[in-house]
Amino acid sequence: MSKKVTIYEVAKKAEVAISTVSRVLNGSENVSKATKIKVDDAIKELNFRPQVNARKLASKQPQMLAIAVPSFTTPFFNEVLKGVKDEIKKMDLDIMLYNTGSKNPEEGVQNFFDRGTADAVILLSIDVSDQVHELIQATQTPAVLVNSAHSSYNYFMLNDYKGGYLAGEHLVKQGFESIGMITSIVESHASTERKRGFKDALKNFKMNIDKDFFQSGDTTKHGGFTEEAGFEAIYKYDKQCKFPEAIFCSNDTQAVGAIYALSKLGLKVPEDIAIMGYDNIKLSKYLDLTTIDQKMYTIGVQATKRLAEIIQKPEDELYQTTINPVLVKRGSTENKQ
Repeated sequence: MSKKVTIYEVAKKAEVAISTVSRVLNGSENVSKATKIKVDDAIKELNFRPQVNARKLASKQPQMLAIAVPSFTTPFFNEVLKGVKDEIKKMDLDIMLYNTGSKNPEEGVQNFFDRGTADAVILLSIDVSDQVHELIQATQTPAVLVNSAHSSYNYFMLNDYKGGYLAGEHLVKQGFESIGMITSIVESHASTERKRGFKDALKNFKMNIDKDFFQSGDTTKHGGFTEEAGFEAIYKYDKQCKFPEAIFCSNDTQAVGAIYALSKLGLKVPEDIAIMGYDNIKLSKYLDLTTIDQKMYTIGVQATKRLAEIIQKPEDELYQTTINPVLVKRGSTENKQ
């Protein structure tokens, strides 16, 4: 295959600066007729096919938006990405998805910034360590954080504690006397805060907290927020011959696995055991699953809009907000007893 001609070769052939080539490609009037002819001749002779990036060099406007995310396969991340995708259509930006990996996302982010391929970035569920902060500052990359917070950046933080509290409060008010939770085997901010909020709700309503009613699966994939983890946790309840009347799952995906496991054991939802989830993914509606809505799609849209604003006006004051989730009540937590 023949080597792809670059804008640098065009500039060398025409004996002009790269910025001059870019101005010609952008149709700028700030180029003399003679210079334009030289650049056009070089383009034809070299059979140069300009890319969007090349046409934007003169304006120095950001052109590549990157979404750094620990995983592409979880419904939570997919809902946020849908919001980003729909909003990005309105902006003159290309989009690149970068999988940092869920085991060590901060290391993945560092590798991403070392490549220097993006002009703006949304970091999704990735904490900004001192090293990552230094990289962002050194590259002067406009950045918006989703589901993490840092004093130096625009962010949309999710109130996982409030979501966990709403879940516990709902199950208590439904009249269940024994309540449990399927937690994630891998500790994270989201899992810790949801569990803390859930337990605080039970304490505030003077409910007994039985450690046997708090189980997790053994699967570590996606931090334990998977169907497999929910399925495994139900069989741990079965092994100890001790089930609560209602179970709060750390996310809807766990709830899907839990409901399937209960069906395999001959138990019905909610007649035998009530189940609720977290995230309000699309599937939860069709499972009649009570859940907590984090407004994930809306956050994706808002984060992208904010990124567009700071690209245009980097001196703007930081926009930092916490998104409070809401309870979505459905049939899976009706008290049939």
